[in-house]
Amino acid sequence: CNLQPKDAAKMPESAWKLLFYTLSWSYGIYLLFFTDYPFFYDPPSVFYDWKKGMDVPTDIAIAYLLQCSFYGHSIYATAYMDTWRKDSVVMLLHHVVTLTLIAFSYAFRLCWGKLRWVSCLSWDPCGPLNPPCSLCPGRFWFRLYWFPLKVLYATCYSSLQSVPNIPFYFFFNALLLVLTLMNIYWFLYIVLFVAKVLMGQMQEVNDVREYDVEDSKKT
Repeated sequence: CNLQPKDAAKMPESAWKLLFYTLSWSYGIYLLFFTDYPFFYDPPSVFYDWKKGMDVPTDIAIAYLLQCSFYGHSIYATAYMDTWRKDSVVMLLHHVVTLTLIAFSYAFRLCWGKLRWVSCLSWDPCGPLNPPCSLCPGRFWFRLYWFPLKVLYATCYSSLQSVPNIPFYFFFNALLLVLTLMNIYWFLYIVLFVAKVLMGQMQEVNDVREYDVEDSKKT
């Protein structure tokens, strides 16, 4: 493809994420819109008739396995394989928080993890924040609008209405709020990118999270 060495070095990371996010996003679409689960249109429904030790449907279990495997791998990949960026520490924290949410929600048969599929539509085929893909309105719409409106509302409020003494309420909601703060943090990077483009400070499309050449040498 006649890529520059810097871009060629990042190609495996981008290609892998393109493959995974395509499969993950497609399966999320299937669960949300082509099954009988009302998660998207009625997020509080994940807490209806909740019981300890309840069975997990096979298709939901597959979703858990898929996501757990990816985020478990992503912790290692971010630390040792991917290009190190200014937000890599935050990315590591994101993967740890997400993996904890998924694993614990499955272990305790809670539904917090299933609600993550409501926000899976904010698909980013180029990775977490690589422009110009991140400028898609979907990132803001799903992660900063629908995620709080549907997911946080269901977990913070509706969960107590359906299961008054639901276990680990503060634990799971604290982790979900941490994810929300991270979404705001990455959105600020997008605002910075747009501002630099509008002010003519950026002659070509670059990831604003990446270190300059001199900074990279110091790092």
